[in-house]
Amino acid sequence: MPYSPVAFWKKAPFIRLLIPLIIGIIIQWYLQIPVLTWIIILSTATLITISYSLLPFLKRFRLAGLNGISINAIFIAAGAILTWQHDIRNQTEWFGNSINQGQKMIVTLAENPIQKTKSYKAEAEINYIIEKGKPLNKKGRLILYFSIDSFPSSLSQGSIISFTKLPQPIKSTGNPGSFDYNRYCLFKGITHQAYLTYKDYQVSDERNESFLPRFINSIRKNVLAVLRKYIPGEKEKGLAEALLIGYKDDLDKTLVQSYSNTGVVHIIAISGLHLGLIYWLLVNLLKPLQRKKSIQWLRPVLIIAGLWLFSLLAGAQPSVLRSAVMFTCIVIGEGLNRKASIYNSLAASAFLLLCYNPFWLWDVGFQLSYAAVLSIVIFMQPVYNWFFIQNKSLDFLWKMTAVTIAAQILTVPLSVFHFHQFPNYFLLTNFIAVPVSSLILLGEILLCIISFIPAAAIITGKIISGMIWFMNTWIERVEALPFSLWDGLQVNLTQTLMLLLATAFISYWLLEKQKKGLIAGLIALLGFVLLRTVSFTQAQQQQKLIVYNVPGKKAIDIIEGNKYHFIGDTSLYSDD
Repeated sequence: MPYSPVAFWKKAPFIRLLIPLIIGIIIQWYLQIPVLTWIIILSTATLITISYSLLPFLKRFRLAGLNGISINAIFIAAGAILTWQHDIRNQTEWFGNSINQGQKMIVTLAENPIQKTKSYKAEAEINYIIEKGKPLNKKGRLILYFSIDSFPSSLSQGSIISFTKLPQPIKSTGNPGSFDYNRYCLFKGITHQAYLTYKDYQVSDERNESFLPRFINSIRKNVLAVLRKYIPGEKEKGLAEALLIGYKDDLDKTLVQSYSNTGVVHIIAISGLHLGLIYWLLVNLLKPLQRKKSIQWLRPVLIIAGLWLFSLLAGAQPSVLRSAVMFTCIVIGEGLNRKASIYNSLAASAFLLLCYNPFWLWDVGFQLSYAAVLSIVIFMQPVYNWFFIQNKSLDFLWKMTAVTIAAQILTVPLSVFHFHQFPNYFLLTNFIAVPVSSLILLGEILLCIISFIPAAAIITGKIISGMIWFMNTWIERVEALPFSLWDGLQVNLTQTLMLLLATAFISYWLLEKQKKGLIAGLIALLGFVLLRTVSFTQAQQQQKLIVYNVPGKKAIDIIEGNKYHFIGDTSLYSDD
């Protein structure tokens, strides 16, 4: 039966809302249109939509197109207004509007200080500013760096400190192709930074910490204490902390690079894989509640509570929140005996998350998470159908491999765009890492449950450590193989979009046997090839002198065509 786009739209109405919302977010961020313009558009479009609903049926039928335009305009304007509102710089109480020398700033640490090479770092929330003895209510976040000398161990999340040193705006290095740190911080509501010696600040005896952050922080501390006590090995301990609760401060940097180079860095990042395991565990543990009608309602409540508690423990990153929202929709749907379309659940979760924080649209984890799940949903079954295997064990292994292959189809263009590399042996690493990491995660949960029995906890900790050692060793050995990594790949945003369009249209042709999909896919592929040809031609003709902004170092590139000569400190070669 031929594919029907109309039927698809009806089953996934949230996609129709998500697309204009994203358009509004993008337009506002890049064009910075005054919010009054969007309010006028929103009001006008809402008035048209209401007026349309009051018209006679025949006129409504004739003006259906106008109604569609007005509804799309409502959500485009809503996305733009949300983006404007979420930009801390547009708020009248933002402290950056009236920051002056000599002001006393009262702030609350929003996280526990993290030790760096020469300082301690922590994000802080502005409480208020004292100017000429008068307290002024202000909003905003900043990064504080504390001198490592005489750093008070009592400083932690919720500590209130005061200082008079003038914070400086956060700036990116400005180097070509460098990470835009300024935008990254701005999207988190952070605009300034300050370096404080022990003479520059005072710590208040009071604390500013609400119940939920204090409760979550307490659980995280207890979980970390259990893992550090019972799991031997520094590398193993650091990975165990990242796997269970997303704590990455103890991760070995070389090991993280190995995971990235072999295509299994998603194992370290808390994502849908982890939350899926938690969901599976909760569903099976709470099955007995389903048998009693009087308390059936308790089962979905406990499952949702468990999912969100784990999400908060894991740091509430966009990738895990996406999964939490999606699984919540699934649980609610099951509770109401309604099976929602997976596409609608995905679109609904993305819609809600972008309403909460529109800047997550630029989050790499957010993009890759949705691309991976969408790719698995679309391509897993067709890939799995390539082979028919009667043996159940071999069939299970092939199913896992099919999931890994399917996940790569839509994520590869995005991965190449963001990371400029492709792991050639991703099947080898994922084949081992996915099931082993799942066992490790379940083992860590068991360890936390039985931690009050030291003998059992010690044995469990050693088994977990052994599994982590095996997984790390496998990853590192695969990385050491020849041609394990294809790096130096450079594609711009337009080329990436062309690749995604080509993938989508050709897949449509293969799955639905529609020739127009093949034609559109070949056109997109031709567009990609033409763009690449232009970029290669420009690269061969380029002549550049680049002076890099590297504090305390000299770094200059002289580029002619595809050749370059570096002038500067040789120590930079070994410093990523």
